[in-house]
This record gives sequence, structure tokens and C-alpha cells, in this order.
Amino acid sequence: MLTAVTITRVVGAALEEDAPWGDLTSTALLPEEATATADLVARESGVFSGGQVFTAAFALTDPALTIDVHVGDGDEFAAGDVLASVSGSARSILTAERVALNFTQRMSGIATLTAAFVRRIAGTKARIADTRKTTPGLRAFERHAVACGGGRNHRYSLSDAVMAKDNHLAVLQRSGADLATALRQAFSRLPHTTHVVVEVDRLDQIEAVLDGGAHTVLLDNFSLGDLRAGVALIGDRAQAEASGGVDLDTVRGIAETGVDVISVGALTHSARALDLGLDVRID
Repeated sequence: MLTAVTITRVVGAALEEDAPWGDLTSTALLPEEATATADLVARESGVFSGGQVFTAAFALTDPALTIDVHVGDGDEFAAGDVLASVSGSARSILTAERVALNFTQRMSGIATLTAAFVRRIAGTKARIADTRKTTPGLRAFERHAVACGGGRNHRYSLSDAVMAKDNHLAVLQRSGADLATALRQAFSRLPHTTHVVVEVDRLDQIEAVLDGGAHTVLLDNFSLGDLRAGVALIGDRAQAEASGGVDLDTVRGIAETGVDVISVGALTHSARALDLGLDVRID
């Protein structure tokens, strides 16, 4: 969840990074009393995300600035639309400009890409979900952007759910442990509310995962035929999740196999920043 505390902490750190001793250019060149209005303008169409973050970049720089965001997070917009406006001290606006744009462009890019994936699977029961492949320190921002695009959030961190992946299973196998037994023992040590996901890369692994009581079976890098077979094996005993090899060209076929969830790392690790600009008008 994107909270005010997180926004203040992360945006404050970004402002300090960008202007640790102030904006030397604006201070040296611009009159202290100069005022301006700046519009956040879309250079291309997309889905907006980051209104609170955009506001915080300017408000933390100068609380006297007036900031108006004209669209809501999750709203679609077209090229040329004015998404937000800021007015007040010209020095303050130009000091906060890059940080505000960096966050808003990144978040809107993620929201726009997510929305494209969600549109591709319309009419199926599958849901598009993100992964932990996020920019360190920016997970809350990027996860919020995924939700703005109509996607779902996976576990937020390693502390939120059990997710046994190939490396965990390799260690278990090397130690001689039986997977179903290991899962049942894990359940005995976990709170009853904990969700358990187990990744498999072969059909013959599924039965042991189900015997162990996993809530979700993650079918990783399966062919479409094996995905359909995996979904049939799982039935209603657990959720079926697909991952690996997912892009805008393949996602529809994956969704049509009957999986419940499709996790897509590209939503956050490969999204292109959207082209947004801050156009300044001198008062």
C-alpha cells in the first residue's frame, strides 16, 4: 500500500539526492520573487499514476506552491492532455521538476503497460499480477502503479507469504526431504493465515505439491499444452498460476489455458517511462 509516510520518505530522499545543497542554477539565475505556472502535459496517451507523488515533490520543496492534479490515478489520458498544474515560486517549481517527472513518468509507464496486459486477457478468468522484480526502494510506488493499470499485487515481500521456488526445492531435494512432507511440516510452524505457493517446472511435481497442501501451484515456463494439463491436474484443489515467457503476444494464449493468475515481471522491470513534460508559463 502506498502511504503518506512512504511517499514523504522516498520523495524526500530523492529531492535531497537531486539538490543536496539547493538548486544552484535557479538560485544563481532567477529572481527570488519570480513566479510561474507549470503544466504537466502528456506527450503520448496512457494511464496515469502518481498524483500523490507528483504533489509531494513540489509540496516538500515549497509548501507555498499551489498544486492541482486534474486526473485520478488509473485514469486514461490522451496526448496533449494537461494532467496537473503547479503555480508559485519559479525557483521552487524548477527545483522539484525533475524528481516529480521521474516518479510520474515511471509510475504512469508501469500503469500503462499493465493496462495493456489486462486488456489482452479480457473475457478470461485470469488475473495479471506483478512480482518482486521492482526497483529497490520503490516497490510501494511501482506496485501502486500496477494496481492503477488494473493489475493485482503479488506478495509484497519475503515476509508476507511462503513461496518455494526452484532453488528452495533443489536444496530440499539435496537434503533428501520429501516435498509433501516438508510442506506439511512447514504448515505446522506457520500461522494459519499464511498463503503457501510452490513453483514447479514439470507436470510430475504437481501431485506432491497438492499433497502437501499448497494454496497455489506456480507453473513456471510451461508450454500451453502442459499448462492446460497442469490446470486439469490441479482442478479446484489449489490456484493455478503461470509465469515465464509472458509478454503481450503470449499472454492471451496463457490466459485461455484456464490459469487463475499470470505473474509478469516485465510490468515493473521492463516498463518504459511515459513521455510527460512540465511546460512552464511565466506569470
